Amino acid sequence: MSDISIREAIERVSAAISADPTRAPAKNAPATARLTAGLQCELSGPNNERLFTDMPLGIGGAASGPNPGWLLRGALASCTATVIAMRAAKLGVTLSHLEVTVESDSDNRGMLGLDENVSAGLGAMRMKVKIGAAAETSDDLRQIVAWADAHSPVGCTTRQATPCSLEIEIAGDAG
Repeated sequence: MSDISIREAIERVSAAISADPTRAPAKNAPATARLTAGLQCELSGPNNERLFTDMPLGIGGAASGPNPGWLLRGALASCTATVIAMRAAKLGVTLSHLEVTVESDSDNRGMLGLDENVSAGLGAMRMKVKIGAAAETSDDLRQIVAWADAHSPVGCTTRQATPCSLEIEIAGDAG
């Protein structure tokens, strides 16, 4: 899809929502993880999306796929890159290069339950954006990235305390 058609699509959706704000809220597609073997899970979605996760060998997995923490970093990186590209297209900016890298640290004591004072959550995440566009100034590109960072759904979700409920259903074969 070219920048013009991306821009046109964004303008169409924006106009429709501006005309009727009740069209803005959306229920996102669910993601379902099923344990398949060892620590490997198959992640699936309603439109036949499918991928597998696994844990590294050192923690008991088979390293047959990315681990869930990597998927979270990947979601942040790809979501931010997507919103940067959308913003650039809306502004008529043709990007020559865009790369987003997300890093984090963690302490395995939390996930393993070895110290209840240590969180299982990822530590501070660090995002690096490498961007280029021949006809734009560095300031213009920084503004596009800053705007996109403030409007990235995954970025906004990771920076705020989003409520997450838990419902437990016991399978029929449980004793």
